[in-house]
Amino acid sequence: MGFSFQLYSSRDVASQEAFLGRLAELGYSSVEGYGGVYGDADSFAEAMRANGLTMPSGHFGIDDLRDNFDGVMALADALGIEHVIVPYLNAEVRPTDTAGWQALAQELAAIGEKVQAEGKSFSWHNHDFEFETLPDGSYPMEVMLEAAPKIGWEADLGWVARAGLDPAPFVEKWADRLVAVHVKDIAKEGEGLDEDGWSDIGEGVVDWAGLLKLIRAKAPNAILVAEQDKPSDADRFATVSMTNLKGM
Repeated sequence: MGFSFQLYSSRDVASQEAFLGRLAELGYSSVEGYGGVYGDADSFAEAMRANGLTMPSGHFGIDDLRDNFDGVMALADALGIEHVIVPYLNAEVRPTDTAGWQALAQELAAIGEKVQAEGKSFSWHNHDFEFETLPDGSYPMEVMLEAAPKIGWEADLGWVARAGLDPAPFVEKWADRLVAVHVKDIAKEGEGLDEDGWSDIGEGVVDWAGLLKLIRAKAPNAILVAEQDKPSDADRFATVSMTNLKGM
């Protein structure tokens, strides 16, 4: 399987549509959407087609799914999105205990049933806070996956590592739920200070060669999505990362 590219990583380029050509040139086979590229879905879909790219997965806020479900589905259809993913939960509305995360999971399960009825999958994308232990010692991400067995997981393993955990056991345990993986690297000590401590893939401290081998063995259908949360140069990130990924 080839590599996708999360377009949030290139949010500062002059034109996301123009940047699609560069991504195709570098060897990316697809892209992952987020709110910043949904303004003119038909135009963006045409730009993807012109560059031989697809958008199998896309991020949509939980409030949009709650309040504008039909609109989200229309956008997903226009862009060819097959995997609908919730990317984030604001701090002020995050549950603080296991019961709260279980309740959120039940709501996600209900949304997921509606998404699946439209012929698409439904998943949650993690940051680090889903891997901060709750009072009973559990992790919110695992609480949700256990409480809502039909939703998938877009595993951002860079954030798992930033939470101070080894991502590999979570890949092993939840391989059958992995819809996608965010391939993200953490800068070496003293580096990446202008990029919130992130790095180009393969230039940091995360063992991506080992993780990719594990993912390909345990979850071969998971979409592999290159991402950097704050690159100072999106072209450099996309270029260096793909060069390194081709060797893994």
